[in-house]
Amino acid sequence: MKDSEPLDLTNEVTRRQWLLRLGEVVALAGVSGLVPEALLLHAQSDQQALPPGLYSPSADDLVHALSAHKLLVPPAGSETDYALPSSSPFQPQFFTEQEFRIVTRLVEIILGNVNSDALAQATQWIDLCLYTSDGVRTAAQHLDPQHRALAVAYFGEDSVRDLETADPAAIARKGFAALQNLAIEKYQSEFQGLGAAEQADLVRVISSSETGSTLKKFFTLVRDETIRGYYTSPAGLKELDYKGNSYYAACPGCDSIHDPAGSVTP
Repeated sequence: MKDSEPLDLTNEVTRRQWLLRLGEVVALAGVSGLVPEALLLHAQSDQQALPPGLYSPSADDLVHALSAHKLLVPPAGSETDYALPSSSPFQPQFFTEQEFRIVTRLVEIILGNVNSDALAQATQWIDLCLYTSDGVRTAAQHLDPQHRALAVAYFGEDSVRDLETADPAAIARKGFAALQNLAIEKYQSEFQGLGAAEQADLVRVISSSETGSTLKKFFTLVRDETIRGYYTSPAGLKELDYKGNSYYAACPGCDSIHDPAGSVTP
């Protein structure tokens, strides 16, 4: 482009336009947490096409977020949606029923005394993680070169390479077999037939096994995904005192108000 040619900003959504649109909705919503009727009737304005994965702030989506305690269904065309819990009993997609009972017990030993909902969410996360691992690896191997370069710049080469080559499903399958062999060797019974103390002892053994061994890889996989699953559950987030995207009318912990002139009011 020549220096004398003006920039064509027709299809650009500038940062200022984005903030103004967001500010308009927040101002209309107010700080009371109530969504005014005028905002509920506010139609989403026409938006220029953006690259995949990017979208402009939507009044409908913000209304939905501000009144989430009342709205159970996201507005039509929303870019986001809830993952609603199923009313039917959970059916593992990766594990067999026996394996799922074993991994549930492993997670219970790792986490200690947690409520049943948090335990279920952590174990279900592990099942989902392993069930989708082949697809994740395939997607990572077929990234657009520019997207891969961006991922490497942000996460590092090792993290990206791990996504492209790791096979968590195979680690889990081999790990279950090795765990059962160890239980039989040490206690003459498979893991699920042992008492709680013996099961906890086996977990301590595999946690301290040789780095790079089948049992160590298995334990590391289960431990890491247990932590990830638990600390993204409501109980885990509460334990972390996670506030989310909260709105504060004043700075938390600030006991003074500063006016534009620079004076301080207690």
